[in-house]
Amino acid sequence: MIIVGDIGATKALLEFGTLVAGRWQPVFGRLYAVADYADFASMMRACLRDAARQGHQDVAFAKACFGVAGPAFDNRVRMTNLGWVIDAAQVSADFGIPEVRVVNDFAAAAHGVGLLQESDLVTLQQGVPLPHAPRLVLGAGSGLGIAYLAFDGVGYQVIPGEGGHAGFAPSNEDQMDLWRTLHQSFGRVSAEHVVSGPGLLRLYQFIVRSGRGGATASSAISTPAEVSKAALDGTDTACSRALDLFTACYGAVAGDHALAIMARGGVYIAGGIAAKILPRLLDGGFMAAFNDKGGHADAVRQCPVSVVVNHRLGLLGCAALADTAPSAGD
Repeated sequence: MIIVGDIGATKALLEFGTLVAGRWQPVFGRLYAVADYADFASMMRACLRDAARQGHQDVAFAKACFGVAGPAFDNRVRMTNLGWVIDAAQVSADFGIPEVRVVNDFAAAAHGVGLLQESDLVTLQQGVPLPHAPRLVLGAGSGLGIAYLAFDGVGYQVIPGEGGHAGFAPSNEDQMDLWRTLHQSFGRVSAEHVVSGPGLLRLYQFIVRSGRGGATASSAISTPAEVSKAALDGTDTACSRALDLFTACYGAVAGDHALAIMARGGVYIAGGIAAKILPRLLDGGFMAAFNDKGGHADAVRQCPVSVVVNHRLGLLGCAALADTAPSAGD
């Protein structure tokens, strides 16, 4: 039996099951709010108790793999937006699992791309794909995760990193004003300050405080989820303007990374937010910003772009990784 997990700063999805003929077959899984637990070990113990209540007692795990939101070094991750440290050796000792791997969450997501089905994807841009060309996986949630895939002659190697913390590059006057506002709070402004769940709430607050376009605001709006819901429902002008700005910034960041590697193998928009705001991503603003690359606009229009609507992408990647030897790209 294998246990896998996709561990973010706000939510964690844990599953266990088996890998059969290259397909993950889960037997138990549950979503957890990380704020409810002091550390990863206490959440793991809760998962095992929940599984036992459903008839999965005394399960012996041969392997485990966890995709965790933060940079991975020496089979260990200190989470970027949470105080947890997840160490493979400690997990192995605590839970008696012989083989444990801890990788960056978007390294896991990138490993899962090859297991996606056609129904898991919604196309934003057909592009002109090239076999064996570089691929890009990125997604906004509590933070902004990014990973590249490069073909080595045999298969794709994953190149994880912390690209979400690259600098935010404003492209018009509204975004320049946004940058100035965020710079007052943060100094250096990163892409993640804008393109993330907390970033969406910051954009809403920016729209409200600046009074842009006569936007009206609801006093009940206090979370990113409320911003996106009110925007999609059309019940709050400030929320709608904030989501439009967010979508444009998201598309621009994705396009910058696609251009950096000429991602003709495909761009995969994952993360917790994309599927929830899919109608807005489909209305054209995201791709307009993605392709707005001056003299290189024609080049990025050749990149196929899809939204991943399967929220278990990271788990699929962890299941695949659990059964392979570790590499430097993890």
